[in-house]
Amino acid sequence: MIFVDYGGSILPFIAHSPWNGVHLADFVMPFFLFIAGISLSLVYKITPNKGQATWNASLRAIKLFLLGIILQGGYFHGVNSLTFGVDIDKVRWLGILQRIAIGYIVAALCEIWSSSLIWKDVGNGFFWKYFLNWVVIFSLSGIYVGLSYGLYVPDWQFKLQQTSLVCHSDDCSFQTVKCSVRGDLGPACNAAGMIDRYVLGIEHLYKKPVYRNLEVCKSYKNSQASNEPPSWCLAPSEPEGILSSLTAAVTCIIGLHFGHILVQLEDHKDRISRWLLFSLSIFTLALGLTFAGFPLNKSLYTISYMLLTTATAGFTFCVLYLVVDVYGYRSPTFILEWMGRHSLSIFVLVASNIAIIVIQGFYWRKPQNNIVHWVISLVHS
Repeated sequence: MIFVDYGGSILPFIAHSPWNGVHLADFVMPFFLFIAGISLSLVYKITPNKGQATWNASLRAIKLFLLGIILQGGYFHGVNSLTFGVDIDKVRWLGILQRIAIGYIVAALCEIWSSSLIWKDVGNGFFWKYFLNWVVIFSLSGIYVGLSYGLYVPDWQFKLQQTSLVCHSDDCSFQTVKCSVRGDLGPACNAAGMIDRYVLGIEHLYKKPVYRNLEVCKSYKNSQASNEPPSWCLAPSEPEGILSSLTAAVTCIIGLHFGHILVQLEDHKDRISRWLLFSLSIFTLALGLTFAGFPLNKSLYTISYMLLTTATAGFTFCVLYLVVDVYGYRSPTFILEWMGRHSLSIFVLVASNIAIIVIQGFYWRKPQNNIVHWVISLVHS
């Protein structure tokens, strides 16, 4: 996440894909959710007091959710501002940590409450042993597909936000986005965006969605452009929205399945073979759905995107397990182990720019004369 956030402006091909397709940055969130699911299988493999375990998991999810609001809700104004504070009417309610918190609590409840309902007479058939987990997976996926393709999206309006994109019309206070469609997966008229606008409120959505990097939007950043940009280029949108959180939670539950294999099987070969078989199966399914016309889209967290990135996380996990746990090469990965143990602190200080914001608070005579500003100027020169 740190690499793609800070390197994306220099190497655009590693930054988030503007809409359909996947770049390196688009694998970060699924990897977070996947490993969170694996960790839950270790934490809650024995739960004598399910009520207490549920309370502990809920409390942790709430803390993570609230921390996400503080970090990404608009209170901190970024590396180009020495101010802070946010209007409650414009707080961004959802974000990265909030999505992880949602996936975490869904997977935790599956592990805590379905573990006592395991089918005891099915041997090592992991699918049937954790049948209720798969019921949740297919239910969430079914709800996602049904709402994405079944909801009617009417025309909608939004108040123009302060932006680098230019508005040439006489009245720029409100913009209208023409939709009146069903089953559209484009930036303007998808059902996920409509749900977020109705439930969260358009003022509480992310103000700089990644689709502004589409060519159709970027071509209008020049103030000399003779035509107006499509109205939706100026609109806010939530990449960690409500509907896409359903499939994000599925990634966490699939990670939980990988953890079950880790907990219940002791032989390295058995573990790796099952992980590889499962990863290959969902990877093949993802490719099939993609070729069938279901796009890979991180902002919408489509089914094909969820399967492809989760399968990639599974393959990566197999490689790391083989290198570290089977062959014992821990020294080359010690930095990854250290970062894993302090992942939340690193996210808060570095990925959320808190450390950079603190550093730029010290300047020489003028606020612009600070180390951060000098480094940014050097990079873009």
